[in-house]
Amino acid sequence: MRRAAILLWIIFLAPAVTAAFAAALTRDDVQALLAAAAGAPAGKGANLTGKSLAGLDLHGLDFSGAELSGADLSDADLRGAKLVGTKLVGAKLTKAKLNLAWIMGADFSHADLSGADLETLVVSAGMETQPNEAASFAGANLSGAKVTARFSLDDMRGADLSHLQASVDMRNQSMGVIGADFSRADLAGANFEGAALAHVNFKFAKLQRADFSAADLSGADFSGADLTEADLSGANTAGTNFSGAMLKGVKGYTPP
Repeated sequence: MRRAAILLWIIFLAPAVTAAFAAALTRDDVQALLAAAAGAPAGKGANLTGKSLAGLDLHGLDFSGAELSGADLSDADLRGAKLVGTKLVGAKLTKAKLNLAWIMGADFSHADLSGADLETLVVSAGMETQPNEAASFAGANLSGAKVTARFSLDDMRGADLSHLQASVDMRNQSMGVIGADFSRADLAGANFEGAALAHVNFKFAKLQRADFSAADLSGADFSGADLTEADLSGANTAGTNFSGAMLKGVKGYTPP
């Protein structure tokens, strides 16, 4: 009986012990892992799959080519971090700070970025995003995230962008409009319900079946975009530019 009781306690405590060890990584540990993989061939970067890096100060670190799929980076400080070609499929990035992070070619598919800060991201080497620099946010959750970045050409199909905070502040734009840019992005089936999108650029974006219900689209530019069967019910479309847009089957909006 005593041996059986001890065995039951071991079985009961094992998950907690495993979780404690999994969460033991520090910034120094992460730096060591990245340094060990430096110079490795493409696709052979540091492997941090499923690791817990929650709440860590990781600002400025170079994760280029690293594998972070399924990792827990919630509340982590990734400001200025290099995530070039990094795989973050299904990673948890809730309330993470990614301001000024480099995300060229990064894969955030199905990642949870709800409530995260994604302001002034570095998305290309030049003024225009090239196809090989486009990031993927397919199926990702960016609900309630704060965004001031260019997502041109990015794959954002089926992404949850509800209550996104992306409206452009027009009070201080002396150097040209600085704000969220979804031009030419693939946003088919994306959810923008209740999002703040005033003066945001959606030129030539793919927005078939996208949900913009109750969103603020005032002053936004949808020229040349494909909004086939999109839902604009209750959206604020004051001053919105739909010139040349495909509006077949659009709900909640009647073209003038």
